[in-house]
Amino acid sequence: MSVRPDLSYAPTHEWLRIEGDEGVVGITHFAQDQLGDITFVDLPKVGQKLAKGQEFGVVESVKAASDLYSPAAGQVVAVNEALAATPELINQDPYENGWMLRLKLDGKPEGLLDKAGYEAVMAAEAH
Repeated sequence: MSVRPDLSYAPTHEWLRIEGDEGVVGITHFAQDQLGDITFVDLPKVGQKLAKGQEFGVVESVKAASDLYSPAAGQVVAVNEALAATPELINQDPYENGWMLRLKLDGKPEGLLDKAGYEAVMAAEAH
């Protein structure tokens, strides 16, 4: 399972990549692997304000539907429109082409996990 050292992680399996005053959000390789083949993604509208930990959408797969939670507070400035037609991008490339949304961050995100912290979450859930 790839866990990238350049990202921050929520215990709910979302990742956050900081780019200036914005953050890019998606789900982890572990999460997409657990879900199986992703068939549908419901994302928020551009302009929506999200609090840290707030549910922002749903990802559905052949196995299950799973809620998505914002790893940081901010305003949605973009969503990955390609996922409407090709949600399997999340399975194929969860950290690049499978990104879900961009947030204009409300300050510096806090309380997220680094690579080692997220690996501990994965290990705990694998047992």
